[in-house]
This record gives sequence, C-alpha cells and structure tokens, in this order.
Amino acid sequence: MNAIDTVLYTGKTHTVGGREGHTRSDDGQLDVDLSPPGSRRPGTNPEQLFAAGWSACFEGAMGIAARKLRVALPAETAIDAEVDLGKVGEEYQLQARLAISLPGIAPEQAQAIIDEAHRTCPYSKLSRGNIDVQIRLV
Repeated sequence: MNAIDTVLYTGKTHTVGGREGHTRSDDGQLDVDLSPPGSRRPGTNPEQLFAAGWSACFEGAMGIAARKLRVALPAETAIDAEVDLGKVGEEYQLQARLAISLPGIAPEQAQAIIDEAHRTCPYSKLSRGNIDVQIRLV
C-alpha cells in the first residue's frame, strides 16, 4: 500500500452513540441522526452513507475515464448503489452492488468507462479484495 503524497481533502466527523447516535462534520454540512438498519427510527445508517459516498465518487471517476476516452457522460448518468450488512458465521461483513446507467453510450464504450472508473475510484480501491462487489451496466 502506497502512502499518499499529497492530501487533497480531509473529511472530518464527530460521532457519538454509534448506530443509534448522531454524526456531524466539522463544517456542519453533514449533520444526521443515526439509527440501526430496519429500525424505522429517524436517521440514516453507515451502509446508506457508504452507498451514497461510493456512488458519488464512482460517478466522478467515470467522468475522468470518459474524458480520457473523449466521451461526454450523459446528464442522465445514474448509479443505484446497494450495500448489504450481513454475517459470515459470527462475523459482520459488507457486500455491495453498483447498477450503472449510461444512456446513449454504446455498451462496449460504457463498459470501458466503468472498468476504468472501478480501477481508479478510491472507494473501489478501498473495497477491492475486502468485500464482494458486483458492478453492472443497466
């Protein structure tokens, strides 16, 4: 693993109460209650936050990949992300799926964009080899 040469940004949050608590970023842009998945209590959970972060980052990586291929991403580009929390035996585990829509782009070219984005996206690098990931073009 290579150390970062230049830090571009540091996201900072303060969380109290774990899955039943509250988290707030140092700049106040993120300020949410947390609740366990399926509890029906107000708030989000780490799996939703991971899905949102990864899909946003992945779309950014697709934009970079598309520019390299001299293709414009359509305005309707969309990613549906799902992150499962489960167990393997007694250990908790995540798995994730990204369903990517690139309307108007030929399937071969769309797949090349997706493959390059998955290679370069920091969230993809974080998950690679650590959790089961499925990425598909829809």
